Amino acid sequence: MSTNMLPILPGATLGVLGGGQLGRMFVHAAQAMGYFTVVLDPDPASPAGRVSHHHIQSAYDDPDGLRQLASLCAAVTTEFENVPAVALAALAGRCTVSPAARAVAVAQNRAEEKAHFTTCGVPCAPYAVIETPEQMASADQSLFPGILKTSRMGYDGKGQARVQTPAELATAWDAMGRAPCVLEQLLPLALECSVIVARGADGHSVHLPLQRNLHRDGILAVTEVYEENVPLALMQQALAAAKSIADELEYVGVLCVEFFVLEGGRLVVNEIAPRPHNSGHYSVDACDVSQFELQVRTLAGLPLTPPRQHSAAIMLNLLGDLWFAQGEAPQDPPWAQVLALPGTHLHLYGKEQARHGRKMGHLNVTAASAAQARSTALQAAALLGLPAF
Repeated sequence: MSTNMLPILPGATLGVLGGGQLGRMFVHAAQAMGYFTVVLDPDPASPAGRVSHHHIQSAYDDPDGLRQLASLCAAVTTEFENVPAVALAALAGRCTVSPAARAVAVAQNRAEEKAHFTTCGVPCAPYAVIETPEQMASADQSLFPGILKTSRMGYDGKGQARVQTPAELATAWDAMGRAPCVLEQLLPLALECSVIVARGADGHSVHLPLQRNLHRDGILAVTEVYEENVPLALMQQALAAAKSIADELEYVGVLCVEFFVLEGGRLVVNEIAPRPHNSGHYSVDACDVSQFELQVRTLAGLPLTPPRQHSAAIMLNLLGDLWFAQGEAPQDPPWAQVLALPGTHLHLYGKEQARHGRKMGHLNVTAASAAQARSTALQAAALLGLPAF
């Protein structure tokens, strides 16, 4: 995207590669601002495709589908990082694309991602690249116990294995088909947090408040966002690190940077996601500019105004397991009871079938104070059969 381009104004058509829930919420935000939308996704029942003006049903690397997308759109973005970077590069020759293929390619490869963190001077967990038997055999003993992660296509805890010894490393690497991996030292975590940055083509960036996150089984379960959810110095450090990572990539779009806070208070970066993120879902109900509106603004070259949070917020992730709380036959959770609680906002993603571990929606809880938000969120969790936090 050129820095002197004119903004793409409402009335134009914006496209998104990927038809999941993030694409659906991008489409809703774009349509609310007056844009037409196109979704490219192979699933005929994709959540985003079902609400978009146009749905191109094709593979992400299909030349005909990409040509059709480019012919309809003034600009195209992506809703998940595993869209082939080559598809973004192909589109960039025909229309505005953000984020750029280079930035997405870095996020798609853990080894490249960690090298980028080092370039930015942002600390990450000690690690080793494991791509050959020689690299596996020579892994430093200080990295044990560790976590072996596939370099590509891993998310929500997939493509990962904890290893205590070199022998366990060899077994885990074999089980992963000897795919390129990174071995990370297992660190003593105190908490996890994330920052969502929106950066325009002119280099100007804004950010959402720091988000404190709780994961269960590798999947985000709870996000808490309110004043003093983490110490001020830690917040400032995370915001500066996220901005540095975005600037070094010359990133255009919405970027989530996930961090670990270690016992003792040290901050290390975990990974980046070149798109909106689960931990930013609260912004739809708790901020005057959501992460999805920021995605529209960065894509269209519109001005970026700093989001202002007007309510303390807690987000509960809703997995398909909730539909099976009463047995093998799926039943709707008690939405009426949950929505009777003040400040609850239900967001379901339009997925036809609930499955264990499948992201079906989220519940945002907003309140005037952190204590009130926590009280209501804990009541909602109890009604849904979710663990307290």
